[in-house]
Amino acid sequence: MCRARCICLERNRKISSPDSLRINREIRAREVRLITDTNENIGVVTLMRALELAESKNMDLVEVSPNADPPVCRIMDFGKFQYERARKERKAKKQQKVIEVKEIRLNPKTDDHHLSFKVRDARGWLQEGMKVRVRIRFRGREITHADIGRERLAAIAAELNDVAVVEQHPSMEGTTMLMVLAPAADKQKK
Repeated sequence: MCRARCICLERNRKISSPDSLRINREIRAREVRLITDTNENIGVVTLMRALELAESKNMDLVEVSPNADPPVCRIMDFGKFQYERARKERKAKKQQKVIEVKEIRLNPKTDDHHLSFKVRDARGWLQEGMKVRVRIRFRGREITHADIGRERLAAIAAELNDVAVVEQHPSMEGTTMLMVLAPAADKQKK
């Protein structure tokens, strides 16, 4: 690859990604706007002066805003900064709630006894805070009687209305009819 193309690609590359902060001698600007470790704004100083101030405090000079004119640099303990940022990310990831979606598959001809087992399973999942997708699959000529599937889904929703709310009403997707139930918020807290 020719040198001119490499330089062009470097210019188009995003300069400040969160993982690639420039520190100390990696900073390329001649002058920087300096913020101390106590959040005091010193103003525009030369890079050498900023590095001297950082070294005198046994800390690092970190370029936090490279796109500004002049770039903004902060005096900080870079190792501690990375550790705290990783800790915040882990905490945020831990607090995320992942909602699992379970599925019940039925046919329009499913008998009531088998249906009661499926509804009992769905009730347990809804009480645990999961969503339930109820799918009725039509085969062959059964699709001409979509009203039977809609009645089945309405009966299931009525049977589970004490622990669930209908998030997605029955709708046809190809040869299947689909309904999504979500746990009722006030019922789940009890």
